[in-house]
Amino acid sequence: MIIDLHTHIFPDKIAEKTIEKLCAASHTRPFSDATANGLRQSMKTAGVELSVVMPVATNPHQVTHVNDASAQLNEQGEGLISFGCIHPDCEEWKDELDRVARLGFKGIKLHPIYQGMNIDDARYVRILTRAGELGLVVMTHAGKDIGFPGQDNCTPEMLRRAVRAAGPVQLIAAHMGGWHNWDRVCDQLADLPTVGLDTAYVLGLVRSEPEDYYAPEERVMMSEEEFVSMVRSFGAQRIFFGTDSPWRGQKEELAYIEALPLTPEEKRAILGENARKLLGV
Repeated sequence: MIIDLHTHIFPDKIAEKTIEKLCAASHTRPFSDATANGLRQSMKTAGVELSVVMPVATNPHQVTHVNDASAQLNEQGEGLISFGCIHPDCEEWKDELDRVARLGFKGIKLHPIYQGMNIDDARYVRILTRAGELGLVVMTHAGKDIGFPGQDNCTPEMLRRAVRAAGPVQLIAAHMGGWHNWDRVCDQLADLPTVGLDTAYVLGLVRSEPEDYYAPEERVMMSEEEFVSMVRSFGAQRIFFGTDSPWRGQKEELAYIEALPLTPEEKRAILGENARKLLGV
């Protein structure tokens, strides 16, 4: 069973404008139209059986509305499930996390850059602590973001401090623990047993728009050797397949993983078995 643990979609009525805005900020091109149906078509083409949608609340007033919409998506099913969201400035953060758990969400998504706060801030730490108490998985954007040059609100060092302060919580650090901070991830995070990594937006080249917007060296992401080394440092059981769809193509990302010099057992774990156990599906 192939499970993509890290995807994004938007409501049909705003998907086109939202994608245009994000593309303009990042100078990249998407691989789908970022709608639920677009993601399902991508899954069919790639052979992905389940995709997990990661909603982001960019301000505290969005939280309840986004979680309501995500709960409706979970009721529909059809190959998609959604995490919930929370914003660190949400006044009713604890009540909302409790509601997320009651609604049956498997976890929540955080995005320190979009939410304008360092992951080791006390407001995030309290969220991590409560999520751990509720048995909610936490997925967080980690490292830099192509749409926000020079900004980094979740370095490996910050993430280590946050997890150690929060106590037991199952946390997935997206983008192999820190986009373009990969040289420090293993030293800071590999010894934390409740921290896993996902593979979203780390292999291959940045798909820029226009094509020559980024210099050749800026388009290169993680090398295959570095990726395999990190898998071995963490253990394949702590690595989760994710694509960041629509920003990466599911078919293309699967091909990257399949071509790596990993064992069949390691590939099976990364591509679905780990997520199946994590989500209880």
